[in-house]
Amino acid sequence: MPLIKYLGVDLCKLELVVDLAAEAKPRAFPNDVHGHAALIAVLPEGAHLVCESTGGYQRALVAALHAAQIPVSVVSPSRVRHFALAKGLRAKTDPIDARLLSVFGQAMSCVALPPPCAGALELQALVRARQVLHTQLNEESSHDEHCTVALLQEQALARRALFHEQIRAIERRLRALIAANPVWRARSQRVQEVSGIGEVSAWIVLAELPELGQLARGQTGALLGVAPDPDDSGPRHGPRHISGGRSHARKVLYMAALTASQHNPVLAPYYRHLTEHRHKPHRVALTAIMRKLVELLNRLLADPNFILAS
Repeated sequence: MPLIKYLGVDLCKLELVVDLAAEAKPRAFPNDVHGHAALIAVLPEGAHLVCESTGGYQRALVAALHAAQIPVSVVSPSRVRHFALAKGLRAKTDPIDARLLSVFGQAMSCVALPPPCAGALELQALVRARQVLHTQLNEESSHDEHCTVALLQEQALARRALFHEQIRAIERRLRALIAANPVWRARSQRVQEVSGIGEVSAWIVLAELPELGQLARGQTGALLGVAPDPDDSGPRHGPRHISGGRSHARKVLYMAALTASQHNPVLAPYYRHLTEHRHKPHRVALTAIMRKLVELLNRLLADPNFILAS
């Protein structure tokens, strides 16, 4: 088995700078199909590329690397920046960042990102586009509430009609995608057994939390970003805060938690216990419900024989 060579890639919209290790300085390639092919052609045996999540600019490269069966890790920029500061490195250029990512990958033994299953990227893109359209629709409704200009009212009405039609088209495509995939169809039906999880919430679970069903207890809260981080030092016990996680999924599961806190036969009594007996703030109690909810979904998808309490 060849020795793993972690090679850092610093990405931007037009260019990627790669630390090829054997070369004196990182080499630049265009961030397009031709540049990706040229990079893959010169990679050494055992190469494992490490890049940062850059708001989407890394996706085409990651897809090309997966197609070529080359391992790649996508890491959080904040982790890399804190790593740089811990090493006393404050300078920041593309070649420096590429070399830094190589060192980070080696020090952290970065795990390769698994290739997405067929249709997973489309599913996620559709789910996020639907959320964006709903946000725009809500903004339009808010702006139009106090508008008295006839022309602007007419235009706002046309935009809302367009948003509604685009949302319906996306939803039709989502239903077709899930119906055509037996695994997704079964997972969607399974998570909807939980009170508070409807069709839309199931779409979010499929698209944003594909790891559910494979995680150990406690990992789900961290994945969603609802695991409270302690802030204690000596005798001081500071307030705990949640951070990180999958923000797209958290927003939707927050609404599911609101429903579950009132109607779920298991979670509703737990919510009342937190607020009425332990005097927890409602926001804290809802975060706990979200954590319980995602743990329950993980258990449901992991164990087909697990039966919900009624």
